[in-house]
Amino acid sequence: MSFFKSPTFKYIKNFLIGAGAAVVMIGALGKINSTSWGGTAITLGLLVEAGLFLLLGILGPEKDYYWEKLYPGIDQYSGSVAAISPVGGNASTPLNSAEVEGKLTGMLSELQNMSKSLGSLKALQEVDFTETSEQLKTMHNFYTRLGDAMKTLNDTVEDTKLYKEQMVSLNKNLTSLNSVYGNVLNAFQVKN
Repeated sequence: MSFFKSPTFKYIKNFLIGAGAAVVMIGALGKINSTSWGGTAITLGLLVEAGLFLLLGILGPEKDYYWEKLYPGIDQYSGSVAAISPVGGNASTPLNSAEVEGKLTGMLSELQNMSKSLGSLKALQEVDFTETSEQLKTMHNFYTRLGDAMKTLNDTVEDTKLYKEQMVSLNKNLTSLNSVYGNVLNAFQVKN
């Protein structure tokens, strides 16, 4: 069983899977183009792939843990595993119980912080946002109407300025007209 866990077997297995898939693809191309060798190539490639899939099903999947970074020597099949070392220390120096407890306490506080953060996310998940869409539509409608009202008010301000200018002009004209009328009245009174 040690051969199946060796890096050599893993390389051979990956090579055969890739080569078998390439033969299947080339055979499919030959079959699509109606060549004489297309059927044979696709059959050969599919038989290789079927055998490899059977082998993979019997062996089972490999774990993808990277424990060799934490435990040097664990990636060799018959290697010895060194103890956990402190950060910056070497693998041959074991931790004492106070250091282990300190590391575990730090890890525990980190896990508690993560738990609080996840609790906050869960609380946010439980918030009911079903009415938010309607509220946003209502706010949009309100702001649209407010914008229209502001535009109308702005137009009214312009009209008011024009009206004021016309009233000033009319007032000047009336003042002139009153002056002329007063002169005419004085002229009539002088003649009588």
